[in-house]
Amino acid sequence: MTIASESAFSTGGRLMSSHCSRLYPKTLEALICGVRVQGGDGDGVRRGWGDSPSPHSQGTGQAKMAGFSVDLIHRDSKLSPFYNPSSTRSERARDDALRSIARANRFNPSNFNEPNNIVSGVNPDGGTRTYFMKFAIGTPPVEIFAIADTGSDLIWSQCKPCNQCFTQILPLFDPSNSVTYKNLPCHTKPCQSLILTPCPTQKDECPYYYSYNDRSYTKGLLATDTFTFDSTGRSGVASFPEIVFGCGYDNGGTLFSTGQASGIVGLAAGQLSLVSQLSTEIEKKFSYCLLPDTATSASKLRFGADSVLSGEGIVSTPLTLKQTINTSALFYYLNLEAVSVGGMRIKNTLVAPNGGNIIIDSGTTLNFLNIPLYNEVAAVITEIINLNPVQDPRGVYSLCFDKISFRMVPEVNIVYHFTGADVAWKPLNTFIELDVVTCLMILPTQGVNFYGNVAQVNFQVEYDLTRMMLSFAAADCSQH
Repeated sequence: MTIASESAFSTGGRLMSSHCSRLYPKTLEALICGVRVQGGDGDGVRRGWGDSPSPHSQGTGQAKMAGFSVDLIHRDSKLSPFYNPSSTRSERARDDALRSIARANRFNPSNFNEPNNIVSGVNPDGGTRTYFMKFAIGTPPVEIFAIADTGSDLIWSQCKPCNQCFTQILPLFDPSNSVTYKNLPCHTKPCQSLILTPCPTQKDECPYYYSYNDRSYTKGLLATDTFTFDSTGRSGVASFPEIVFGCGYDNGGTLFSTGQASGIVGLAAGQLSLVSQLSTEIEKKFSYCLLPDTATSASKLRFGADSVLSGEGIVSTPLTLKQTINTSALFYYLNLEAVSVGGMRIKNTLVAPNGGNIIIDSGTTLNFLNIPLYNEVAAVITEIINLNPVQDPRGVYSLCFDKISFRMVPEVNIVYHFTGADVAWKPLNTFIELDVVTCLMILPTQGVNFYGNVAQVNFQVEYDLTRMMLSFAAADCSQH
């Protein structure tokens, strides 16, 4: 993504001259060049942070009025810089399953009593079904390619100078080159919401450490800078100053071992997430429409007015925000009442405290059901198909059938019955064809139920955090 200087630096349609981006010090730069730094509380934090932040969209974005949209790029689509033509679909599918299992296992009750087991977030599915988004940080803007994850709160990117960094495809962000970058003092609300140790005495900075369940981590300084989104919608470029993010100088772990993105954009409901920081500008609404990895176009992530669903076939269900026992992130929960298979309704007997018994998550690929419900669903599917199950040769998927024989059976209709919303799956949401077997993309769990991103493919999914409702609408996402 290339962001033109006339887009990144315009103020009310006035193009800044080239010398303006190189004046120093930063205060003089802000005064002369019109960089929008006002609106804070004097310490570089957006006014009302964590409660009702003031709108500070700048440039041509007008984000509060029109909303904005960005591309979501599937890890293994041909549009992705990480596309590997030598990787087979079966290899990718088994990577999906293994990483989804690792993510879901974090919620297994047997892990709750492990010492030192509190983590900041659950690692995004680093496998083939991860979705990435492009944006830019700083003035002048530097392109970032990051994982979009509704199961993480923190926004962060690798930064120079990097003591330990994983390989990334784009150049590292250098905060010393950005005239709008500012380290956050330790006493600020964003810093206090994240750090677990006393403020350092020598420097008034906010060191952070944010870990994931696979022991991947990012360590650095919490800061603010301008974020610019090259909107694919009607609003053009959307730019927001003073976004809080982690500038990571020490980052590692298996999540990033293969050299992929620059960092993560947290879309969960915690105070540090992009959704929360832009809550006023986007009217606490966002949506996405996910395409499969075989698509030749990008999926869309929409914010504000652009995100609102319209038309026929929209169903809505209450949305609940909850932390799990062993993570600090705030997850999106729905209430799953039952699952229907071929018209047979199977009740979900799992009753969760404070409402919500299934996490809807863009960072987990597969779907997980508690063992009693899964066993009933699998038994009815097997009865309808009237084929003997076979083992997945690699022992990853739980319910599989001979691939050739499966092609001869009728379509299996599966419906998830959420409170007030029935969501009917299509075949691409239900089964995946591997080398010699076709397998159900639902797995059993002893922990929390998950509604993964494969179940959301070719659905518009809208999060309305004012009404606390989540809406689905079946769609051809190549047209949305």
